[in-house]
Amino acid sequence: MLARDPRAQPESLTVRASGAAYDRREGRERMRIAVSGTHGIGKTTLAEALCARLPGHVMVDEPYYLLEDQGYEFGFPPSSEDYRAMLACSVRSLRSPSTPRAVFDRTPLDYLAYLAAHGADPSEQADASTVRLAFATLDLLIIAVITPESERVLPAAELPGLRSRVNDALLELVYDDPLDAWKDTPVLELSGPLDDRLATALDVLES
Repeated sequence: MLARDPRAQPESLTVRASGAAYDRREGRERMRIAVSGTHGIGKTTLAEALCARLPGHVMVDEPYYLLEDQGYEFGFPPSSEDYRAMLACSVRSLRSPSTPRAVFDRTPLDYLAYLAAHGADPSEQADASTVRLAFATLDLLIIAVITPESERVLPAAELPGLRSRVNDALLELVYDDPLDAWKDTPVLELSGPLDDRLATALDVLES
C-alpha cells in the first residue's frame, strides 16, 4: 500500500506499508508497535489498550518518565535540550533487544516534532542512520492526530498552542521523512472516531 498524504486528501484512515520491514507471518504473537502524537491526544490510553489485547506484550513508558526515574530534571515547559535528551532516550529504548513484544509510548518522531515546533531543523537534530536503525525495529507506527472530535471529547491539554504546532509538525515529518529514517516502517494514521482507534489498529495488525 502506498502512502497517501492526508494534508492533500483527508482520510479517516491512512495506512502506509511499503518496504519489507513489516512481516505479518508471526501475526500478533511477536510485535513491536509504537504510538506517536502530540500531548493530550490519547496515546497512553491506546498503548495500554493494545497491550491488554496483545498477549505477552508490555508497554514501554515514554522517555519523559524513563528519564525522570533516572533523576533527570525537566524544565516546564521542557527546553530544546530536554527534547534532545528524550529523543536520545527514545532511540535507545527502541533499539533495546530486551522488549521483543512491546508497545512504545512515543518514538523519536515525537521529539523531532517538538524540536521542529520550537524552530529547529529536524534533519540536524539526530544522526539519521541511528534513527533509521531504531525505526527498523518496529512492525507498526501508529500516529494519533488532532481531530474535531478529539478537541470536543478529550480533556483540555496544557500548552494548547504548542500541542497544535507539534501535531502539524509530526504529520509533516512522518510523510516528508527528512532523515530518510522511517520510509520502510508501516504507518497507521488514526484520524477517525476515537472509539474506533483500538479496533482499527487491531484490524491492521491482523490483516
